Amino acid sequence: MRTIKKGQEPATLTQHRKQSHADYDNYADKSALRQELVAEQHGLCCYCQSRIRATPEGMKIEHWQCQADHPGRQLDYSNLLGVCLGGQGRSEREQHCDTRKGNKALCFSVCDSTHPIEPHVRFLGDGTIKAVDRDINEALNEVLNLNLPLLVSNRKAVLAAFQQRLQDGRRVDPARELPKWDGSEPGELPEFAQVIVYWLRKKQARSAV
Repeated sequence: MRTIKKGQEPATLTQHRKQSHADYDNYADKSALRQELVAEQHGLCCYCQSRIRATPEGMKIEHWQCQADHPGRQLDYSNLLGVCLGGQGRSEREQHCDTRKGNKALCFSVCDSTHPIEPHVRFLGDGTIKAVDRDINEALNEVLNLNLPLLVSNRKAVLAAFQQRLQDGRRVDPARELPKWDGSEPGELPEFAQVIVYWLRKKQARSAV
């Protein structure tokens, strides 16, 4: 999970919002919306960081503040995010991200640059994700279900593969490696990239002491 820098909304969304009786359901150009969301999120779900694609089969469009409780924000681009399918169609215990969240409220936003999420979230070596703040930790587990065993296993595998590079004798310079994982360069990021960002920044901090 990383703070997302929102880009320019699709021109068709701007125009649609000006129409009388405009709402999210009658916005016809969701294809353009998907493309913008996937691009600004570097091809990753805004919550779990699994791969998303700009197709109806490859992602969902999430309203951070749900349409049911916040109808005035249904066409607000700053309220729109790209998410994975999140176990859609499975039992609730196997669902995650927006599919699990539904209309529940989140106590944090991944788009709030004034309160970035990164300082609050820890990625442990066993693949679990954790927050010191009790409310955020509850949201990660109960609202988004980000410690679903499948996600834990995927995060652990990404970290293990990266650490194998070190065991193979490859020197890793965090300053040079970070841009490949933190979204500062254009293009897609590897899945679960923030796990490696967290690890590299810890390595930087230890080196600075």
